[in-house]
Amino acid sequence: MKPNKEQLIDLFDLQPHPEGGWYKESYKSVEQITANALPNRFNDNRFFSSAIYFLLERGNFSAFHRIKSDECWHFYAGETLLIYIINESGDLEVVSLGSNITKGEFFQYVVPANCWFASVPAPNSEYCFVGCTVAPAFDFKDFELANAKELSVIYPQHLDLIYSLCR
Repeated sequence: MKPNKEQLIDLFDLQPHPEGGWYKESYKSVEQITANALPNRFNDNRFFSSAIYFLLERGNFSAFHRIKSDECWHFYAGETLLIYIINESGDLEVVSLGSNITKGEFFQYVVPANCWFASVPAPNSEYCFVGCTVAPAFDFKDFELANAKELSVIYPQHLDLIYSLCR
């Protein structure tokens, strides 16, 4: 039997995420990388890696944001999730995360560090239950939520998308 979104929220004790949707940290390494061994974009030590469960339901979205680490997305349950990625050159890539690999969906996909990205359930998706693994580990100090006005000045070719996926 396929779980519904309420069951997943309860079972995994998911909490509201600032960018939209629901999440729960499921793993954070105990060891750290010292700041002097990391690229200059990191100001202090970081744990090796971290992972979360993440759920988005129909009518909600994960707003454009960026982080300083690569983020590997994993599909678990539900229907297709669309991930919109604007790379540093301004090119837009739309990735379908899901289980229908014959239709070009991915079970996993890595969003490179420093790219602006947002996600939304595909049309007709009730919910998407996914995971995200980040290395070096996610830290809210490395998280930047986009301002639609500022981001649309940098990438005017994506103005409509930016305003539809910013809070």
